[in-house]
Amino acid sequence: MATLKEDIKAQSEWIVKAFEADGFKLDGSIDSIIEVDRFFTQNMKNGKPKKGGRLYGKGFGPKLFSIGSYVGETIIKNVKGTEWITDDNDPQGELNVSLKLPNDGEIWPIQKVMKRFQNGSEDAIYPYVHLVTKEFTNLPFKEEFWALIAETDKSEQTKPWWKFW
Repeated sequence: MATLKEDIKAQSEWIVKAFEADGFKLDGSIDSIIEVDRFFTQNMKNGKPKKGGRLYGKGFGPKLFSIGSYVGETIIKNVKGTEWITDDNDPQGELNVSLKLPNDGEIWPIQKVMKRFQNGSEDAIYPYVHLVTKEFTNLPFKEEFWALIAETDKSEQTKPWWKFW
């Protein structure tokens, strides 16, 4: 039986290939996290998986775990001294894994991906990852992200904001 850290590594590698098959390029850079948000934009509508999309139906939990694994592995790759904190004896281990940053900060990438799934673009992943890594990477924020969010908000708007009923 594989350890949780081994599962994370394997699932991260798997999701890179799965995303590539759909035209998303995950190259291990912080900026590639925009592709993760773009994936959610294309596969979700009004807070629910689109029919026929990659998250539709049962069994999306492992996909979210794989996406969260990629997010965490990307942070590890770009922020030296970052490591997974796992507990193979925890029955909820896949949900409770965290990353310890070199500044002693702790973040939960898999939980963040789940929040993105549940709450939509208001819990976008790229701004979160950029914020927690910028002191280590000094990367500028990619403004193209806002166009993606505008596209998401436009596709999710079901009625004008001034109509409350």
